Amino acid sequence: MAVLAHVLQLVGGWIAPLVIFFVKRQSRFVSFHALQVLFLQLVYLVIVGCLIMFWISGILLTILTSHANNHSPPPALFVILPLFWLGFMGMWVTTIVIAIVFSVKAGRGEWAEYPCWESGPARY
Repeated sequence: MAVLAHVLQLVGGWIAPLVIFFVKRQSRFVSFHALQVLFLQLVYLVIVGCLIMFWISGILLTILTSHANNHSPPPALFVILPLFWLGFMGMWVTTIVIAIVFSVKAGRGEWAEYPCWESGPARY
């Protein structure tokens, strides 16, 4: 179930690990890995939200600063859209790599924490 929590985040986002967390709450190992995935998905959602706000504000700024008589698309649109796409795809690839690596670790029975909030040796 710990392996499923990591793998199912690729298709179910935060919903599948949340279901696994509540179904297998009595298992500390499965709960630990499901919470790791939930925290990763939370960070993912916050970063995607920031990217979307950056994208929308950039487009609105370029539209508002463009001249009213000019009917061509603003040049900044061609800069902002690829940057947004690269950021989103980079996060998606990172999520896939993290899911694969930590599902293998969970399959081996390791209590591996994600690197972004690892504070030292685990005390379990």
